[in-house]
Amino acid sequence: MTWVAAGTASVSIVMGLVKNGKAKKAKKAAEREKARKAAQLSRFESNRQAVINPYAGVTDLSALAQDLSGELSNPFANLGVATSAADIEIEEADIALANTLDTLQATGASAGGATALANAAAKSKKGVAASIEKQEAANEMASAQGEQNLQQAKMQEKQRIQGIQISEGGRVQDAQARGAEFQWSAQEGRDMVQLDRMQAGIDQENQNAAQASADQQAAIGSMISAVGSVGSAAVSSGIGGKKPKKKTKTKTK
Repeated sequence: MTWVAAGTASVSIVMGLVKNGKAKKAKKAAEREKARKAAQLSRFESNRQAVINPYAGVTDLSALAQDLSGELSNPFANLGVATSAADIEIEEADIALANTLDTLQATGASAGGATALANAAAKSKKGVAASIEKQEAANEMASAQGEQNLQQAKMQEKQRIQGIQISEGGRVQDAQARGAEFQWSAQEGRDMVQLDRMQAGIDQENQNAAQASADQQAAIGSMISAVGSVGSAAVSSGIGGKKPKKKTKTKTK
């Protein structure tokens, strides 16, 4: 049984050597793989996108707002007085008076009749002239009012266009900034996922190296135990030791 135990211990030593060799190789392989993955992670981090300012390209749109006051004018500033009707009135009155006098001279009528006739003719012409003058003034006022309305409409349209340009320009710039921010955030999310995977690989190699080291220590411990068993078997079998002396019996007289 002692020799059987010694043989078993010898086998354990051989198996321990084999396991130790495998564990040693596994540890070195894990350390090499860890170094490779760490270098890969370092390269990946060095090539990551830089932090950006998505609003860096925003420009000042205040230049689109222009002072339009120079285009304003007073359409009522040059309203004139309608004198043509008055001129017609005076001319018609003179003609009527001259015709009346000619008639009176030709017919020999009295001076009072001539005066009454001249007054009636002048009154009639005066009413026509007043109507013409009123129409001219109304037309000029309507024209000025129309010009004022036209200027107001043009000014409002220009203000509306400027408002659209400023608002749309701001909207486009904001959209571009938000788009850049979204793109950066999406890429950052992908990078973080990749970094987590790479770090998990490094952690796994650390575990592999630790397990290989533990296996190596276990193999060494197994060999030490086996060597001890072989030694114990050798001692028990008397190998390398002195044979025990036989006890002699003393004869009694």
